[in-house]
Amino acid sequence: MMPTIFINPFSQEAKELVKNTGDLNNIIEDNLYLFHIIEHTSGQKLDDDSRIPRSIWELSIKRIEWYLQKKGRQKYHPGYYRFLFNPKLAEFDVITFYVLAQAIGARFNPNSREARVFIESEGELVKERLSRTENHLKDNISTSILEELLDGEKPHWTQLKKLLENRKIKLTELILEDGKVILDKKSQQGRTQHIIDSIREKIIPYLIMQETEEYIHKVHEMAAKIEPHHTLLELADKIREKISQQFFIPKKAVTGTIRASRLDFDAFPPCIKNTIAGVKAGNRNDAIVLLLTGFISYARLYPSIFKDRKPHKVSDFDPNLDITLNEILPLIYEAADNCEPPLFQDDPQEKFNITAKLGFGLHETPSLEHEGESKWYTPMSCEKIKIHLPILCKPDKLCEKIQNPLTYYNRKRWEKKEKGDKDIPRSNTRR
Repeated sequence: MMPTIFINPFSQEAKELVKNTGDLNNIIEDNLYLFHIIEHTSGQKLDDDSRIPRSIWELSIKRIEWYLQKKGRQKYHPGYYRFLFNPKLAEFDVITFYVLAQAIGARFNPNSREARVFIESEGELVKERLSRTENHLKDNISTSILEELLDGEKPHWTQLKKLLENRKIKLTELILEDGKVILDKKSQQGRTQHIIDSIREKIIPYLIMQETEEYIHKVHEMAAKIEPHHTLLELADKIREKISQQFFIPKKAVTGTIRASRLDFDAFPPCIKNTIAGVKAGNRNDAIVLLLTGFISYARLYPSIFKDRKPHKVSDFDPNLDITLNEILPLIYEAADNCEPPLFQDDPQEKFNITAKLGFGLHETPSLEHEGESKWYTPMSCEKIKIHLPILCKPDKLCEKIQNPLTYYNRKRWEKKEKGDKDIPRSNTRR
């Protein structure tokens, strides 16, 4: 039978396993038993040794790589990742989960792109593992996991508040009895079983994602008090590199026309790099809301705005707002948290202003139903930056004759391409 720890890393059994695990230095060492399990996984492709993880360190990277490639639908070969669905890997997988969570929580802000990718990858793994579970085992496994996650009690619908608020599940999808959510078919007295099964399969991944997010917050708070292990920080840097290389890029933004392009951090102008590093009180609001929000969103989605001069909405390039919510906003929020003091700590209203500058009106987060309530603003011009944010304006040679940070970004990317930098993301082009 599949061990529940293979799906729920927050069970007591999983926590005890991690508690009894040895020195973190060991995660970089080859483990012959791990290799043996992967080598004998049914359907596993073995024609490329570089694709087979031999340590917890390598398994951590492969876990993230699987999600990025599956999400991006680029060069995705499922045969190379069969081991991720082999229950015999359960104990290694639990340790890998906590190593990843601690590495990301220690190095990055909980709102960062890296944190979001990890949380989403965990949810996707849980969904797929549940879907691969044999039908005659699924009922017992789902029941056990829900008991672990919900302390063995039937949850009141209000206990699923976060899932309901985030629209991960609708109240109308739940079966209620005196306010309690029915998740066990045995208590149904003949009610339809498949409805309950589908609810459980939907709730479990999101509950685990929610627990993962809360755990990362705890790790991040602890890392501010205690120096994280250097191995964790090195792994976090490797994960950031992997995400930067392979983060999902839509093949096209909307029917027909302009492609979004991956961010090239090396091409950012000095004022933007200084903003991301952190801004002190007095300059925080303008730097984050008026400068960085416009720059990051246009650089990621529509860097040719000043060339094309055609008005667009964010959804023209990001139809489901996946990039906006999972990449653009986390970068902006991370810069806001780098401020002294953190921007949202004493000015939470600025989250609403950031959303408004993206064209979604005064709401905490963007949603398609609010798009058009405000304008999608371009970043401040260089002239305005010199006047209002002189502390950030540290011009280099390329800044001469440049009128906007976005113009600098496009020029720098063009220069890199001319010099033969093959790693530069392709610029927006028309089909």
